[in-house]
Amino acid sequence: MVHVYNCHPYASQQIVQVEQEPVLVCCGGGALFVVTTGGCKVEAYNLEQEGCPLICRFATMGTVRSIVHSDIGDYLVIVEEKNSATYLRAYTNWRYQAEEKARVGVRLLGHLLRGASQRGGVQMEIIEIPLSDHPVAVACCSVTGDLLVGCDKTLVLFTLRRQNHQNVQNIQHPSKTQQSSSQSPEHTSNQNCSFMDFERSVILHLQGTNPKQVALCAGYVAVQADLEVLVLKLDAKYEPKDLELEESSEAPKDDQAEDQAGFLLLPRHQELLGERAKDCDISVSIEKTGLEDRGQNTVSYVLFRRFTPDYFQGCSVEETHLHSLKLQPLFTSCQSRVEEPTCVFCFFSLPTTGYLYSLKGGVELLSTYQYPEKVLEAVLTDYLLHVITKSALQCFTVRCAAVAARFEDPYIDTTMRACPPCGLEVCALRMQLFIGLRSMCVYGRHIILFSTADTETPEETERSVQRRGLMLKEHTMLTGIFLAVGIDPTTTAALESLLSRPFLLVTETRHQGSRKWTTSVPKETSAVGHGWNLYVVDTVPPLTLYQEMVEYSEHYAQHNQHAQSLWHLLSEAHLLLRAALIQSSQLQGRSNSGPADSHLERQFAVQTHRPEMDEAFRENCAQLGDCFSRGSQRHCHQALPYYRMSGLSVIDVMARNRPLPSSPHSYGPGFLFYLKHYLLEETDQHLSQEAADEVMDIFSQSEPSQLISVCASPTMTNVNPARTLRILQNLEDSAGVSVALTITMATMLLRLDDLPQYSQLMERHAEMLLVYGFIEEPRLLLHGGGGGQHINTCPTALTQQMTKSQPGLLVAAMVALHENNKVHLEQVEHMFQVLGCEYSLQVDFWEAMLMASSHEAVIQELLFRLSSVYINRLIHTSTDKRLHEPPAHRSLKSADDLINSCSHYGPLYPWLTVLSPPHSTSFQHQEALHKMQSLLCGPSLSVGAVTPLFESLSDKPLWGFSLHLLCATRRGQYDCGIEELLDRCPQAIIAYANHHLQDQYMDLWWQNLLPELCNRTRIATDNSILLAALKETLVVVAMETSPTQFLELIPDDGTASYFLPHLLTCSQRHLLA
Repeated sequence: MVHVYNCHPYASQQIVQVEQEPVLVCCGGGALFVVTTGGCKVEAYNLEQEGCPLICRFATMGTVRSIVHSDIGDYLVIVEEKNSATYLRAYTNWRYQAEEKARVGVRLLGHLLRGASQRGGVQMEIIEIPLSDHPVAVACCSVTGDLLVGCDKTLVLFTLRRQNHQNVQNIQHPSKTQQSSSQSPEHTSNQNCSFMDFERSVILHLQGTNPKQVALCAGYVAVQADLEVLVLKLDAKYEPKDLELEESSEAPKDDQAEDQAGFLLLPRHQELLGERAKDCDISVSIEKTGLEDRGQNTVSYVLFRRFTPDYFQGCSVEETHLHSLKLQPLFTSCQSRVEEPTCVFCFFSLPTTGYLYSLKGGVELLSTYQYPEKVLEAVLTDYLLHVITKSALQCFTVRCAAVAARFEDPYIDTTMRACPPCGLEVCALRMQLFIGLRSMCVYGRHIILFSTADTETPEETERSVQRRGLMLKEHTMLTGIFLAVGIDPTTTAALESLLSRPFLLVTETRHQGSRKWTTSVPKETSAVGHGWNLYVVDTVPPLTLYQEMVEYSEHYAQHNQHAQSLWHLLSEAHLLLRAALIQSSQLQGRSNSGPADSHLERQFAVQTHRPEMDEAFRENCAQLGDCFSRGSQRHCHQALPYYRMSGLSVIDVMARNRPLPSSPHSYGPGFLFYLKHYLLEETDQHLSQEAADEVMDIFSQSEPSQLISVCASPTMTNVNPARTLRILQNLEDSAGVSVALTITMATMLLRLDDLPQYSQLMERHAEMLLVYGFIEEPRLLLHGGGGGQHINTCPTALTQQMTKSQPGLLVAAMVALHENNKVHLEQVEHMFQVLGCEYSLQVDFWEAMLMASSHEAVIQELLFRLSSVYINRLIHTSTDKRLHEPPAHRSLKSADDLINSCSHYGPLYPWLTVLSPPHSTSFQHQEALHKMQSLLCGPSLSVGAVTPLFESLSDKPLWGFSLHLLCATRRGQYDCGIEELLDRCPQAIIAYANHHLQDQYMDLWWQNLLPELCNRTRIATDNSILLAALKETLVVVAMETSPTQFLELIPDDGTASYFLPHLLTCSQRHLLA
């Protein structure tokens, strides 16, 4: 479907003063090239000046059959015919003919001229490009300046190169898409220190198609036949290898065509995209011709489209053929022209339908253009599509900007930013009437039209004569048939009327082994005239066209703000501005890096007003936001990104969406969607009391279920608490009691300083239910979290009150929020730091998290932090220094509570009570010591991770020594532990050995402990502690060793009698065993 609007994209028109009737017309580089009658002279006119004055004129070496201009290099490629031979020539430095310099250099491709060429190319040069086949079509790459020549069965690619005295600089490799800047010699002749040449790089052999038109852009090659289009991608792999010409897999079908001469064969309709395009019946093989080995070129299929002749579109079969093939590149604002274009589009057209495809990032059909009448030619630009019929110039919108926006911005189609869809239905903006249009070309904002008064071409005139002859022959044949059976058709009105009607005649014409089918339809010939005109029609700047579209949209807004046409027209205006902004960013980037590369860039730079376009873009986003805010539920979410892009404040958006007096309580779903997302955002902006109260009214009328979330939003800090409390009480009366609603009402009472009522509401539900309420709405406790990455969280007034009155509930709620991924650990820690509880409630939170968490990384992080806190407390309490915490604060969980409820806290080893007996230090010191000892006794704490923390902890006091000994024991250093324990606290050695020297460490009893005790008791014979430890050790050794082993352990210092009772016990045990 094509929407039709009556805008005015065309600003003015002027007639080019051409002396003779044009035969061919093309444009580029700010110039209009006209091939006049006779076909041996080219005239160039300046499109950038009023009246299009003549720049220069020069003669060609033959009759011009086609002419193409390349902006890159500013050269002309002309197919000429002379003496029944066809030539392909490139004309460079043609602008020097304006200085009336008659010198012209003619050279062959790859051959350098002496004299003028080596001095910098100060004269026009004609480069002869030899070809083995007849050239059918030529095209220039708008990105690289390379040249593509289409012949009957081959495509020849020529690489544009720049050469000078010292070196040969490659402007563009045939498979790369980088471009070197080239300046026009019109500006400065001294800058032309090099001259251009072409190198034949690749030949593509085609089997199964006859090229009629070709296109080239950034490595993409498009070939168009009568009813089929093939797009290829030419790439290079820099791995030199022998490349042989591939043979076509299809045999010639001349014999088959001869056998099937009596049948009408029509091609079947086919569309193959991407990898599927290789399944078409056109084979492509590569022949490399470059003199230098630059690697292997590969061809990949991108798109294939074949059409079936349509008899019912007002066109004969002969007239049903493709035309206007074009590959259009588009660079985004973050690119330079030396890079590969972000997007490449392919356009081609039938007489009644046009097709626009996007080639990069997946081949996709963007738009289908249904023309109201037969189109002769179409030209695609970044902004618009221009087409001509015999009697009108028409303008359609395009979707190139929508595709580029999605390539450029990854946040398109999210809640952050939006853009109209690529598949948005196109619209026709204008139909400008002309008489006898023949051809069209476009350069920038200039559209060049050639018209003649004779609206029939010579071919059409010939077909009309043939059609009248066939109709006469048909009438004579049918009359003879009636007379043969005895019926005179002239005597019957019905038969005479039947014979007067034209019938559909299909004639077959054999031409060079192929078929051409002609369908004759009734057609009136128009009057023949001999006048002609060459028009230059200027399009209005995009900003002007946008403003007209906005005025046009107001007509729909007055009648129906929900109209589909309103949204469609605003979307068209949006895409128009996006295309203009992309172009503006490109020009600005290139103007900062250097002078403009071409006349086209300078032309657009003149009409570029970036601040005005930015403002218009924001205005358009606001209008689209308004459109979606009142629209249907299906697309209401689009209001959010468009309002965000508009830069409007929430107060402005609320003012634009206030309901009309006719519907005082009606708010659009898109507006409510936007408002909900705004209130969910964590922002430092706060609504005024008036605006916050209005938000409460909006949701109380439209979505009362969202009131709890609205009240919890940080932007609603200034809301009237008394008024809000009444609204919440009404909600409770209608919807019933809920935990989250009770907490929200308690928050409002807290803001009213009504602590008794606050306490009453908080005691209405059990503590665990309150925790569930906080999980449902975390922003009741803190702002700035919400599961995001913002570390700077801010506690609410409710959180501050709970710190004083219900610290256990606060810690439990924070643990629940963390475990449900509502907040991050750093956010909770920041909140406790803001509350001044980093040495109290924060530690309680870590301890509670250690009990609840199941993530190993979180557990190890918490163990390290808790170890640091416990050691810090031990150091400060041991030196009688006060902790940085309230003196009256007691931990929510004691050491015994943690040991009994948390698996990471292990039971204290028995020997620890000997080293640090209870009530030997202050309560805080004792709690910190027991918690640290319990962590070291537990299974989870990594001793290596906390070892650096113990470097600041002295081992002189026994409690400090116990911690160091625990670390050594966890590392398996039992021998050192035994020696140190005998030195510091021998009364604990047996308890230590009984607990640790078991199983695989049992031999340490007689290998380490027994010899050490024997040595020490020999020195201190009166040490009862050592003697008691020795006796306990001998009892264990006698139970675990054999008599022989025990005899070997008895020292030979004359004390054997002391060991005999234990040896006897060992022997008796051995005999019993």
